[in-house]
Amino acid sequence: MTRKIKLFATVFAFLCLTGCGMSQAGGAKVADIDYTVVEDEKVPKDLLKTIEEKKKADFKMTYEEGEHLYIVRGYGQQETGGYSIAVSDIYLTSNAIYFKTTLIGPGESSEAAKAPSYPYIVVKVEKQGKNVVFD
Repeated sequence: MTRKIKLFATVFAFLCLTGCGMSQAGGAKVADIDYTVVEDEKVPKDLLKTIEEKKKADFKMTYEEGEHLYIVRGYGQQETGGYSIAVSDIYLTSNAIYFKTTLIGPGESSEAAKAPSYPYIVVKVEKQGKNVVFD
């Protein structure tokens, strides 16, 4: 009898751990999320100050204010200007917001500034009460 209980407990623990692992792995897309790319002059001052402190290195962060969540992705110092950032995907799963961006370099024909630049993007969404996964 004791052996059956140990076997049952082992199988139960394995199933619980496996189930938890699957839910944390991401999950299926539930819905697209409406977002707005925020210009510097409309970024909350505290957030802008933090971005200025972090912008020299690659960074990912979130900031909440009122009913909004700001998602920020910075690509650190680049050798020249002329970079832009595209939001490749932003969507909701059952347990997270997934946010994917792409850094786009200056075109060959563009006259990029020779000084270093610090490209970053700030996106505003409605607060969802979920963690953000940067993809």
